[in-house]
Amino acid sequence: MTGLRQSWVDSANDPETDFPLNNLPYGVFSPKGGDARCGVAIGEMILDVAGLEAAGILTAGDPPVFSDPSWNAFMGLGPEGWAGFRGALMALLAQGSTLRQRVEPFLHPMDEARMHMPFAVSEYTDFYAGKHHAMNVGTMFRGPENALPPNWLHIPIGYNGRASSVVVSGTDVRRPWGQLKGPDMEAPVFAPCKRFDLELEMGAIVGVPSDGPVTVQEADDMIFGYVLLNDWSARDIQAWEYQPLGPFQAKATATSISPWIVTKAALEPFRTSTPDRERELLPHLREPGPMLYDIDLMVTLAPARQAPSVIAETNYRQMYYSAAQQLAHHTTSGCPMRVGDLLGSGTISGPEKAERGSLLELSWGGKEPLTLDSGEERCFLEDGDTLTLLGAAKGPGYRIGFGACAGTVLPALKDPYGR
Repeated sequence: MTGLRQSWVDSANDPETDFPLNNLPYGVFSPKGGDARCGVAIGEMILDVAGLEAAGILTAGDPPVFSDPSWNAFMGLGPEGWAGFRGALMALLAQGSTLRQRVEPFLHPMDEARMHMPFAVSEYTDFYAGKHHAMNVGTMFRGPENALPPNWLHIPIGYNGRASSVVVSGTDVRRPWGQLKGPDMEAPVFAPCKRFDLELEMGAIVGVPSDGPVTVQEADDMIFGYVLLNDWSARDIQAWEYQPLGPFQAKATATSISPWIVTKAALEPFRTSTPDRERELLPHLREPGPMLYDIDLMVTLAPARQAPSVIAETNYRQMYYSAAQQLAHHTTSGCPMRVGDLLGSGTISGPEKAERGSLLELSWGGKEPLTLDSGEERCFLEDGDTLTLLGAAKGPGYRIGFGACAGTVLPALKDPYGR
């Protein structure tokens, strides 16, 4: 594993930055007083690659791919195009680059920029592929002996979500209304969600389309990069609606993602294997090599006008199924995958209580309230709470970070139908 690569952008050489030269994640930003455009994070700055392309300093494809504020067109170039562009970027920003003077005018301070969705989401699928999370949830509702469904150890279970509900970090999330029915109620009521929750996940972005089944290795080659993902969940709405077809409106409020796409190339030094299998997978789902990543993850919760408290810390390597296995399984029916498809990993929890990636688990269904640093207690999210997901893979003297994935809970509408 190589150490910190040196850049002429001084802030990129800080061992604590999320965005060293080793990283170079992709996003869409508006500089102060400017329009949205594609950019690359480097230290405390953002490099305007759309401007570099227009000036003829850096090209990724012919025709140009950065005329629109989205990375979808670039993704369409495929792995060879991705590798060539990343190499050219590194050469431009490396210490000693002869093009420094030409490139410097295209750098913008990150703290003055507004971030946007980095890509257009074609389709969104969320999985239920973390074993500790599945065991915890299953134990709560069915007991430890029946915690995992019979198929869970054989396939990554998932459901098709709403691409339209995916939002970028910093977007407020309004508490949803829905049908709620308690165990002692004869009929449901239509009311605001009372058990609103987070789910700590990673999101994998498909950069190569498919038509027909693909192998796990081919699926891994199709993945463009990764983001942090919070799949906001209305637990009480879900409890009433999920029988027999699974989540629907309970998961359609919002799904927040971090603004920077960390490329698979940047994460390559941090590959690790999935856990040992309790039951051998069928051949088409077996991995030819390490397909997970060693990425430390953290969740903080900040009540309104209060400092944040760390409520969970875990690692992406806890997943039972990798994104490549999830993607390969997704294609087995012949389902075509598109550039810009987003796959949610499922909630990432570890074996210890402090590693649980949802309040449902941390409060054990509301029976064990979580105490924040401020002294306040939480079983589920309250209005004004800000949830922030953070993550980084850590190498010798550097880190590959994702930036924050944050959202604040707004009160439910007083009357959703305006009557």
